[in-house]
Amino acid sequence: MIEITMDLPDEVLSALRMTPEQVGVEPRLAGAVKLFELGRLSTGAALAGVPKPVFLQNLGEYDVAAFDLTDEELGRESRLG
Repeated sequence: MIEITMDLPDEVLSALRMTPEQVGVEPRLAGAVKLFELGRLSTGAALAGVPKPVFLQNLGEYDVAAFDLTDEELGRESRLG
């Protein structure tokens, strides 16, 4: 396991309106979402430290699609369902 430490002034925490614990979770989740978006991670749940359903739900907050289908694939899937 790799641990990353950040030193942030209290003013930053106040400006972000976050607790130190929240500041630790947010970058980890954002990083997992970005890696998922780039196709480097099949699911960010382990890296983000959240259950898979929670991770998938958070993708929308970052404007990242949970499924990457072409228009053709989407049409084919909708006809099958």
